[in-house]
Amino acid sequence: MSKRMSHDDRSELHGITVIVDTKGPRIYVGRCHEEDDEQIVLLDADDHEDGHEGRSKQDYIQQAALYGVWKKHARITIPRSDVVSITRLGEVGRK
Repeated sequence: MSKRMSHDDRSELHGITVIVDTKGPRIYVGRCHEEDDEQIVLLDADDHEDGHEGRSKQDYIQQAALYGVWKKHARITIPRSDVVSITRLGEVGRK
């Protein structure tokens, strides 16, 4: 019998690709590794600054939902105090 790994000590978003919008111009997309009251840690993440290359945060999110993202950061930590919202990437465009 094989042992199953338990992630009971992780957040419900552990392993899920999420969008983390911040109070500033930057937005992140990556696989949620851990989150608590202090920070959110994403793995294999990309980021975008609003207006960079003429794309808004919303434009970037729509493109990420369609095509995924290229990893710029193996691991990135975002202070919880900077976070406006966390959304599952798979929920983008659903009504």
